[in-house]
Amino acid sequence: MTTASAELLSRLARPEVRDLPAYNAGLSSDVVRQRYGVTHVARLASNENPFGPSPAVAKALAELAGAAATYPDANSQALRSAIAERTGTQAGQVVMGNGSENLLEVLCQAFLSPGDRVVTLSPSFGLHDIYPRMMGARVQMVPVTPALEFDVDAWCDALAGGPQPPKLAMLSNPSNPVGCMLDAHAFRRIVQATPPETLLVIDEAYYEYARLTPGFPDALAELRAQSRPWIALRTFSKAWGLAGLRVGYGIASDEKLVQILDRVRTPFNVNLAAQTAALAAWKDPAHMEMSVRETVARRDALAAQLHALGVTMAPSAANFLFLNLQRANGPVAEGLLARGVAVKPWKERGYENFIRVSIGSAEDNALFLQAFTDVMGLAS
Repeated sequence: MTTASAELLSRLARPEVRDLPAYNAGLSSDVVRQRYGVTHVARLASNENPFGPSPAVAKALAELAGAAATYPDANSQALRSAIAERTGTQAGQVVMGNGSENLLEVLCQAFLSPGDRVVTLSPSFGLHDIYPRMMGARVQMVPVTPALEFDVDAWCDALAGGPQPPKLAMLSNPSNPVGCMLDAHAFRRIVQATPPETLLVIDEAYYEYARLTPGFPDALAELRAQSRPWIALRTFSKAWGLAGLRVGYGIASDEKLVQILDRVRTPFNVNLAAQTAALAAWKDPAHMEMSVRETVARRDALAAQLHALGVTMAPSAANFLFLNLQRANGPVAEGLLARGVAVKPWKERGYENFIRVSIGSAEDNALFLQAFTDVMGLAS
């Protein structure tokens, strides 16, 4: 592309889009193998489930080949109904997405206009910042405390402050990338501090893991007691082991909210294989529960080993750890990649000394610990 063509495209693009950062998706395993000459890659950068999905998923997908030429159900009706039944929700209050981040995008497209205010956490899941800015909204970030916990007072101040109430409040519980969690009392404080004109978006991507932490709130029960608009987002990518197929869902305060989102989302945003796999996984909760229990046990074991080495980290109710390296994270992440270990160095301003480490298989966790000890020069 010529310089003139690039400049023309830049002028044609909406001003809000020109300076947006690209989402940091990390490197694929193939790229790591080729670039660093390693044979095995410990994938500890994307919070994937090392146990994979239920065996029922493989069987369901194997039987799907003959239907590949047909369009999927545009409304994911069977899956929505199954989710509604288990969560005590009406099917009309469930909306499906191509991953829960697709629903974040649709929410921003449906509700945000230039100049609207959005309140979210810092550090954040990148799309909590990128998607609102894409629509021209102003994003107000509420930092975690120095102890890497939610600052509930600061949240209440941010929600109440300003000449206009925020249009959206995006609250991840537990937090990504930090892993910290709001307990029931703190969650209730923030919900009650949110203006009634604000659409409250609760991102519970790590809900299944956090349920094992004492004090984790029942967000749906709390929100259903409110006469306000809200939506809770969850995903099949993590605990259900379907990251490669992209299925997320939202449970909304009322059917009207879902109807608004349906006007914006693409009609076939959850493909046939994804719907089929998610429904098969949903029917085998025992497999999911097993993988969550084992992952949480491995997380706690790895955290104890790192603490013994003097490493500082955030408390985590999710399937990852957020480590403070006390030094620039780039060289450390590079050194780990050279040893076949992929983690996520955080690039958000103020957190360039942190890495997020997913909890993987027992073998990959051990590989990370050894490589991390070597790269950091720690005594094992």
